[in-house]
Amino acid sequence: MRHPILVALLSGSVFGLSACQDSSQASVSRAIDSVNAIDQQNLAELMLVAGDPEEAVGFFTAQTEANPDDIVMQRGLARSLTRAGRVNEAVPVWRRAAQHPEAENDDRVMLADALIRSNNWDEAEKTLNAIPPTHESFDRYRLEAMIADSKQQWSRADHFYETAAGLTTRPANVFNNWGFSKLTRGNPREAEQLFTQALQHDPNLFTAKNNLALARAGQGNYSLPLVQMTQQERAKLLFTMAIAAIRKGDVNVGRTLLQDAIETHPQHYDEAVRALRALESGGHG
Repeated sequence: MRHPILVALLSGSVFGLSACQDSSQASVSRAIDSVNAIDQQNLAELMLVAGDPEEAVGFFTAQTEANPDDIVMQRGLARSLTRAGRVNEAVPVWRRAAQHPEAENDDRVMLADALIRSNNWDEAEKTLNAIPPTHESFDRYRLEAMIADSKQQWSRADHFYETAAGLTTRPANVFNNWGFSKLTRGNPREAEQLFTQALQHDPNLFTAKNNLALARAGQGNYSLPLVQMTQQERAKLLFTMAIAAIRKGDVNVGRTLLQDAIETHPQHYDEAVRALRALESGGHG
């Protein structure tokens, strides 16, 4: 696969060089190799952002076998493995990249990311601690916040979440994670504010909508949040609040919300139907 501009560049390079009397075959070869390298890198970037994850894994696997010392291809393989949900396979690839002579601090940050995804929190923390504090990036602080959260170091977590949010133009997921942290700490009011901020940046982030419904229910507020939602999402949020209400002991409210969820859902809502049947038979916990 080649981009037309690169093919034209390649053609122009060949013809231009062959037209010069003093050009050598070696210089022509170098020009072709240079353009091929550009083309290959563009293809690698395209595979990462647009390719099917498994196809990308196949592409980068072949590239790393052909060029085992190419750190760009190692990074591509590690990222594509993560996209494909094969994070345990991504970890050793990131380790190799992090130990490469051309490795950068970002490679070590991404190793820490893969370690967290594979539930290896202790090694992830050690990996981040080994990175100089002068390396300040969104991903680093996002991971630092998650590690602080896991250790219940709340003020430290808040600091890192706030810092990470300020280092990206798309902070929706950071605000969502920060809000969930507040929710687990038993602070639904502040959590609600953070989920609302997340949705201001990404109105389609359903996890933030669902968490927002949980935060409101945690305060005894069972009205749907005023956010953009489809009919199916509306039914799911009603179901989320129903379960939260039942767990709080507001059984009658929960029953009404389950009925609303069933009536709202555009198709048969089996999960809500089963929950309602269990409630009617006295099976709630």
